[in-house]
Amino acid sequence: MEAAQTPEGETPERESMEYDVVIVGAGPAGLAAAIRLKELDENISVVVLEKGSEVGAHILSGAVIDPVGLDKLIPDWRNDPDRPLTTHVTQDRFLYLGPAGSARLPNFMMPKLMSNHGSYIGSLGRICQWLAGKAEALGVEIYPGFAAAEILTDDAGKVIGVATGDMGVGRDGKPGPAYQPGMALLGRYTLFGEGARGSLSKELIARFALDEGRDPPKFGIGLKELWEIDPEKHEPGLIQHSFGWPLDNSTGGGSFLYHFEDNKVAVGFVVHLNYSNPYLEPFQEFQRFKTHPTIAPLFEGAKRIGYGARAITEGGWQSVPKLSFPGGALIGCSAGFVNVPRIKGTHNAMLSGMLCAEHVAEALSAGRSHDEVAGYDAAWRHSEIGDDLKKVRNVKPLWSRYGTVGGVMLGGIDMLMNSWWGFSPFGTLSHGKPDYASLKPADKAKKIAYPKPDGVLTFDKPSSVFLSNTNHEEDQPVHLRLADPIIQKESEWGTYAGPSARYCPAGVYEWIAEDGAEPRFQINAQNCVHCKTCDIKDPNRNITWVPPQGGEGPIYTGM
Repeated sequence: MEAAQTPEGETPERESMEYDVVIVGAGPAGLAAAIRLKELDENISVVVLEKGSEVGAHILSGAVIDPVGLDKLIPDWRNDPDRPLTTHVTQDRFLYLGPAGSARLPNFMMPKLMSNHGSYIGSLGRICQWLAGKAEALGVEIYPGFAAAEILTDDAGKVIGVATGDMGVGRDGKPGPAYQPGMALLGRYTLFGEGARGSLSKELIARFALDEGRDPPKFGIGLKELWEIDPEKHEPGLIQHSFGWPLDNSTGGGSFLYHFEDNKVAVGFVVHLNYSNPYLEPFQEFQRFKTHPTIAPLFEGAKRIGYGARAITEGGWQSVPKLSFPGGALIGCSAGFVNVPRIKGTHNAMLSGMLCAEHVAEALSAGRSHDEVAGYDAAWRHSEIGDDLKKVRNVKPLWSRYGTVGGVMLGGIDMLMNSWWGFSPFGTLSHGKPDYASLKPADKAKKIAYPKPDGVLTFDKPSSVFLSNTNHEEDQPVHLRLADPIIQKESEWGTYAGPSARYCPAGVYEWIAEDGAEPRFQINAQNCVHCKTCDIKDPNRNITWVPPQGGEGPIYTGM
């Protein structure tokens, strides 16, 4: 490490550290890549940057885990006394909810692809913490609390690493008394595993035109609560998925209920972000879902102990961008490997990290650096990842075109035909327009009246954000960047009636009118749980999410 000396009063230069491989993000993809690199060659130097205060702090998933990726990475993981997964899936239930009742779909009618036999229920955050221990034991350096904020390139435009964000910058953008410049992490190859809608990954996709010839990316917002329930109602290993109420037929989404250890239940709700009604509020739809007569009895006498929200990649096969570029590659949900009907992506994230690591290790052994590891991009569609995603490629487009009832039925038929005969009568359907372009003007949409929370089963956003342990230092530049206030006022408010206040699950955005004055737009950045929905759904693409100071944001425990 070298530190440059600068005259007093001037901004110091960055310190730099050099590695063979720099990995952005200590999620399942980044950690799997790091472990696999060290397994292939213990002399490869690897560093992992994690923007959360600790590994797992920003990790949020359902989570029912298909162990195929874990089995391939660490085959004997089940023999580890500290293994992070102990609850086997024992029961699968699929429900269609109406306003007052429900119908259970017989399991024998469901495509085999939807079976969770052999999967586990657990916390993805704990899995990542366990993987981090394995990686460090192999010699991987992991730095939590350091957000990668800038892509570093050479004169030819090749990626040569990343820089972490400056610390101690005031809200006015000027260095404060505790100012520390970011560090430059330089690598022969840099892998980006930032998760859904990664800020640097989005920049790389645009810079290198990685999405050329692909469908636009598609997303959902997933909201999750963790509850401790009555032991008499707890059924370890039970998982339940539903669709239908409270969403209307034209709005995609659904729910999950997962029973795992210690009388805990993870309950979650997903809304596809191609919804059209600007008055729809995903957080409130989630709260309404819990009041359904089939669902509410489970939570009688229970206690809510956790809350979080996160964008989910939903584009799949059609939307995966080119994965390689000069100097690096995209892995995991930065690329978009979630299997939407199964609501699973962890296994593919790990498989992509390992696949990329194998191609990078081969390049390093040949003495290469900062070039394109094109073999990785060429390989994924013919790997287990491609096989998993290709079979379900039409489920999301069919749902979007034909609504919940028709789309789910046609999607099920399509999955069956892909499984039995390896082809689809639909070919490969397009997703159509991006999520930001799907909203109707407010004067063409119906307002939705949501009930007030009771504080027992249903809750408001402030009390929910409190459970996420979210914290941001207020005296720092706002990490939610508004490009044009005039557009926000004239379009987001004037045309769409301010949907930012509704699509955000944390109360970050408000339109405030005082004493009859025109409403003003307020950003409460300290509430942000880093779901990145605003970066996806704003109808004018006027809001950009960037990392705050390293370590800030939610601190999810057991989520």
